[in-house]
Amino acid sequence: MRIFRYSTTAVILAGVISFYFPSTLYAKNDNKHEVHRVTFDGAIKNNTLAMNPNEKMAVVASSENSEVVIYDLVNGKVQGVLKNYVTPRNIIFAPDGKSFYISDSSKGVVDRIDSESFQTIDQYAIGPGAFGTALNSDGKALYVNNQSSDSVTVMNTETGVAQAVIKGFAQPRQGVQLSPDGHRLYVTNFLGDKITIVDTAGNKIIGEISGFNKIRAISVTGDGKTLFAANSGSNTVAVVDIASQKIMLSIPVGEQPYGAALSPDGGFIYSGNLIDNSVSVIDAKKLSVITTITGFDHPRQALVFTRDNKYAYVLNQDLSLSKIERATQKIIDTLKL
Repeated sequence: MRIFRYSTTAVILAGVISFYFPSTLYAKNDNKHEVHRVTFDGAIKNNTLAMNPNEKMAVVASSENSEVVIYDLVNGKVQGVLKNYVTPRNIIFAPDGKSFYISDSSKGVVDRIDSESFQTIDQYAIGPGAFGTALNSDGKALYVNNQSSDSVTVMNTETGVAQAVIKGFAQPRQGVQLSPDGHRLYVTNFLGDKITIVDTAGNKIIGEISGFNKIRAISVTGDGKTLFAANSGSNTVAVVDIASQKIMLSIPVGEQPYGAALSPDGGFIYSGNLIDNSVSVIDAKKLSVITTITGFDHPRQALVFTRDNKYAYVLNQDLSLSKIERATQKIIDTLKL
């Protein structure tokens, strides 16, 4: 169903645009005169980072912060801050880059934001627990995990109507990925530590991969044959043969890995290690760690690469953005809020 649009008011301060929305996000403690966030699932923590197709903008958020920050990657500055969130969970750009989507599990919605005006142009009511998101190649089908109702909602972004609600998951959170051909959807289940495979043509569950340990982020190779998954419970990245639906190898990385981001050329996997404040770099052919990059602040799932494979961006706990030069495997810049 089509949901209403919010009106916004923009305030320009020091060249940064902040948008304030009319909904109530906080509860006031009259005894202590303090303001606190009221969350649906605030004990669950994650972060998110999306870069637009022309690689000039990055949008970042942490579930522990009500602000969504927009970075101008060309000038290395903050371009805007969106205020109307409680527990922002996942951000993803439309294929044409004209809009991006933000899920909020406490509000139970996914907002569609215009990439130029930063105004909310659509809102999809998914229900409390709306978490991970994925878009198909033409941007017409939006898949939304709901970790509270153990479901995945398939939204038609042109009509705003839910095409299907798929049941049978167990706390599906941020991990949701489409195969390169779009025929399969891979959904992580935090409860039970497994990946559920969905046939997107019929929106039906057709398989399951088990044996993970506190599974976090996942990625799928370009040929659709191999899947990588971060295991924060065993400090490994699992290598999965999709055809046999089995874990073939577990690669030791840093402490509490959350990320499993595959470079565009398919040559490397980056794993953000929360406790080590590091990123493990895995050679996808050798299936071993070739180096460890340090100097981050509690990195999690939020890692992206530029298409030319020259740079990678990693989100830190304070919503600053570290830029890695991949030739030297070192941080060369940090964008700060």
